[in-house]
Amino acid sequence: MTNLKVEAIMRRVSLLMLIVVALCCAAFGQSLGDVARQTRQKEKSKNKAAKKVVTNEDIPESQDVNPAPPETVGKPESTGPVTTHSGAQSADQWKSTILAQKTRIANLQTQIDKLNGSIHFVEANAYVNGAQYNQYQVKKQQQVANLQTQLSEQKQKLSDMQDSAKKAGMGSAVYDP
Repeated sequence: MTNLKVEAIMRRVSLLMLIVVALCCAAFGQSLGDVARQTRQKEKSKNKAAKKVVTNEDIPESQDVNPAPPETVGKPESTGPVTTHSGAQSADQWKSTILAQKTRIANLQTQIDKLNGSIHFVEANAYVNGAQYNQYQVKKQQQVANLQTQLSEQKQKLSDMQDSAKKAGMGSAVYDP
């Protein structure tokens, strides 16, 4: 009988210790809000260019068959005018400008790939809102076409930058990093 009492006491003690440990962990743990604030502050301190993240809130849900293309979706970030005077930029400036342009091109290509991957047509008669869903998919295709136009423009701009860097006497390490 004493073994049962000792065992019951041990269970209670271990349960009590478990509760104490859980309370200590909760008291010393960071809240999710604190972690998010710290992360935002770190991102701001890095001074990186802001990237546009497209969410469902940015995509209009109109019932128009032929809507005007949205103005904000897929637009590249504005970096200001690029100086193409041969003597006005150093090698590091040329290299950073060209790398930034390559990053813009990569971001546009990623957006195009994601949007293309999300386009799925359905049989209109098989679903309740099949026709509206397919119209939305057509809008996505139009956005892809707009993004591809922007991509070709950005690639041409990159080519022009590289040519200008070559003409300015920069080496291949600068104009083709």
